[in-house]
Amino acid sequence: MLQINDAVYRAGGHELLDRATARIAKGERVGLVGRNGSGKTTLLRLIGGTLALDGGKLTVARGVRVGTLAQDAPSGPDSLLDTVLAADTELSALMAEADQCTDSGADPARIAEVHERMATIGADAAPARAARILAGLGFDEAAQARPCAALSGGWRMRVALGALLFSAPDLLLLDEPTNHLDLEATLWLEGFLATYPGTLLLVSHDRRLLNRVPGRILHLDGGKLVSYRGGYDAFVRARAERAEHQAALRSRQLAERRHMQAFIDRFRAKATKARQAQSRIKALERMEPIAAAAAQHKVTFDFPEPTRLAPPILNLEGVDAGYGDQPPVLGGLDLRLDMDDRIALIGANGNGKSTLMKLLAGRLAPRTGRRIASRKLAVGYFAQDQAEELELGATPLELMARALPEANQTALRAHLGRFGFSERHALLKVGKLSGGEKARLLFALMTRAAPHLLLLDEPTNHLDVEARDALIGALNAYPGAVVLVSHDPHVIELTAERLWLVDDGTARPFDGDMEDYRRYLQDRRRAARGEARPAPSARTRGRPSPKDRRRADAEARAAVAHLRKTARAAERRVETLTREKKEIERRLADSALYESNGAGPRELHVRHGEVRRALADAEEAWLKAHAAMDDSPGGA
Repeated sequence: MLQINDAVYRAGGHELLDRATARIAKGERVGLVGRNGSGKTTLLRLIGGTLALDGGKLTVARGVRVGTLAQDAPSGPDSLLDTVLAADTELSALMAEADQCTDSGADPARIAEVHERMATIGADAAPARAARILAGLGFDEAAQARPCAALSGGWRMRVALGALLFSAPDLLLLDEPTNHLDLEATLWLEGFLATYPGTLLLVSHDRRLLNRVPGRILHLDGGKLVSYRGGYDAFVRARAERAEHQAALRSRQLAERRHMQAFIDRFRAKATKARQAQSRIKALERMEPIAAAAAQHKVTFDFPEPTRLAPPILNLEGVDAGYGDQPPVLGGLDLRLDMDDRIALIGANGNGKSTLMKLLAGRLAPRTGRRIASRKLAVGYFAQDQAEELELGATPLELMARALPEANQTALRAHLGRFGFSERHALLKVGKLSGGEKARLLFALMTRAAPHLLLLDEPTNHLDVEARDALIGALNAYPGAVVLVSHDPHVIELTAERLWLVDDGTARPFDGDMEDYRRYLQDRRRAARGEARPAPSARTRGRPSPKDRRRADAEARAAVAHLRKTARAAERRVETLTREKKEIERRLADSALYESNGAGPRELHVRHGEVRRALADAEEAWLKAHAAMDDSPGGA
């Protein structure tokens, strides 16, 4: 289906492809991964034909229809359904010809040929298939009849995706297809792509999507393409094993080179050993050096620890909310938040999730009812559109200094360092930061006051897989409350303990987890099509109830919370004792201490011994707490 042989492509003075080679067979579903800027989108454009190689060869099999997402969202007066139907150019042409043949009284043989071809490609079922795709992407029957021009840009990009999927190309190229989708549409797309009958090459930062859809991962790194069997998790494991193996080989080769070089240096001048020395020189020249495994850039997130507040930290009692003179977006809200809550908001886009987040943040006043917050409650609010408000000409350090005018430079840099900003990056202009770096800067700004409640509205949009994993770890370590909106189900599954469903003009606790929510969505779609719900499978019949699972999750988290508290206390004690030990050693190294005949040096030596023993005990306690956390079911 697709052959890439020794492909070379240069852009901006960089070699994005350096004799890259890969092969994708017919019917394969392949995930393409690599660091931001490694060239994944460029490779898709090369395959799609909008760019040309600088060297090597890229071959798509003859007759293969390649499909890519249009750069321009569809617009105009045509309905969503007609726009999607028009994406199948053969079907559209046949339908137009059939209408023309009927009107003009054309050759009966040609009419028969046209109708036979239409029957072969399933023309009669095409409108229903197009409607199902649009419904999966969040458009109900009424919306499908509306003109594309009436939609916003993000929704029109959904229509573009629907048109591409409906056209069913032989080779489907998808670059971050979930960017404009909500959680519900993402879950639908996952199921659609997992059974896609053609060949698929998928670029995504959604770890669950990369685990569920591809059967193989292509890793683009250093201009090379390396293939790994299985999904993303299998790729991570195999890559780690490969790096360990490469490191071991390199270590052995370096030892061999040192041994050979030592022989050469020792015996080069001796006549009896000159031949052996020359032989080793040639062998050393022929030895291809094994490259060191590339050091992985590690993204960090480290939320500052807030003070504890008595529960509840926030209540909504009988709240209705909306904007201006418009009807209420949400009504009848009776919700409570405690410090240990981990909640994800679910529900289709447009149902009011962002409105609820603004209510919780205190940025939107209730029309009726009460928002009751703890007097000392500090809230950190993240919204992706805040990145557009950042001053492009300022540096992260300057923005942090404005946010914390009383903090010194050391404290400002330390807080930026929690979110991966090195000394150099802290001095870069915001306009030169990547989307992921801007997101991390927003995290740093929103947590400057150590908030008790984090409100995160689509925090992962510009984060790659590694950064999302770092965010998951930081959220699980954070001792405050979290309310999250995300289209990434992997992030929700690993951070949220409860779900609130925002639907039908209100928000309420959802009795279940993400698997239950997937079934809930499937049941709704079946009901809309008039289909009966299937009987539960043997695998799901013995599954614990949602209530039992929530109780088990809460117990596991409580156990981890205790261990985490112990670990933090031990870590603080280690830091305190380390500082005291260094101070004692500094004083003991001062010659002035020994000029008097007092007992000062003796007392300091005694205290030094006590501190060393206490430090060893604190380090042991810290290690034991972390080992227990790793072994705990809630510590993963």
